[in-house]
Amino acid sequence: MFYWLLKFVFVGPLIQLLNRPKVEGIENIPADGAAILAGNHLSFTDWLFTPLASPRRITYLAKAEYFTTPGLKGRLQKFFFSGTGQYPIDRSGASAAEGALNTARKLLEEGRLVGLYPEGTRSPDGRLYKGKTGVARLALETGVPVIPVALIGTDQVCPPGPFRWRPRKVTVKFGKPIDFSRYEGMGGNRFVERAVTDEIMYELMTMAGQEYVDVYAASLKEGVPSGSRPDADRVPQTMAG
Repeated sequence: MFYWLLKFVFVGPLIQLLNRPKVEGIENIPADGAAILAGNHLSFTDWLFTPLASPRRITYLAKAEYFTTPGLKGRLQKFFFSGTGQYPIDRSGASAAEGALNTARKLLEEGRLVGLYPEGTRSPDGRLYKGKTGVARLALETGVPVIPVALIGTDQVCPPGPFRWRPRKVTVKFGKPIDFSRYEGMGGNRFVERAVTDEIMYELMTMAGQEYVDVYAASLKEGVPSGSRPDADRVPQTMAG
């Protein structure tokens, strides 16, 4: 109930007024059944614009800190994210990637739309970065289609840094579902998972018109050589990284 109140009563009308989002490819959202929505990640606001544009509810995996922060702010935060149907995941430790994928897998088995950001974190400079293969593994293991979602302009609405909201135009593009059934039974093969991920990232690059950078955004932010951390290529992005 809270999800739909936010969409149609509180947040949705305000965003329509301030940002006048343009939506393309809405026909590519299936009327029912599971699908993975894989999006580029420019801003904290991405997880708001995509669900507002979708005729169906989209569930994102949210980092556990949003549900465990102490004090009044923490309680309000937990209420907000729980009420909007987000699922907490623990991104710390060696089992973080597997736990996140297991949660996403269960949601897909329930026939839901699950939103992921293959880049693993927000782009630091508006370019599109190398995708992590967790989205490919999930698609290959579940057999559900992947719908690329390109957001344009959200980095102008809420740029990196202190939170502020600007009245900038936003475009949300839903691409045609990508069927990876030709790779059936090949989940776990890292070369196949990389090929699937790169195909998704190519679609996002084409749709969003972003420059592609063949390194992980998180590695660039942290100054860590790409792929040097355990599970660096697997952890799918949560709602806001």
